[in-house]
Amino acid sequence: MSLTADDVNKIAYLARLGIDTQDTESYASDLSGILDLVAQMSTIDTDNVAPMAHPLDQAQRLRTDQVTESNHRDTFQNIAPQVEAGLYLVPKVIE
Repeated sequence: MSLTADDVNKIAYLARLGIDTQDTESYASDLSGILDLVAQMSTIDTDNVAPMAHPLDQAQRLRTDQVTESNHRDTFQNIAPQVEAGLYLVPKVIE
């Protein structure tokens, strides 16, 4: 798919992007190349390809699930201006 400078200007207007007029031709060329690559990739049969979470066959390193801080809820609730049933009360801002 080949984009023209007019197409790039329309896309830039819709995206609210300000581009220089001398750059429109290079943007048109670059975007056309990207769209051609996408079109080329969409013709590939991927029915028998398993989806991957990572391009390399590696397991994700996870840290152990350990508590590292103590619960300070009661301390914070004691210094809060208004608390009711364990919840912080704030002024209503939307009517």
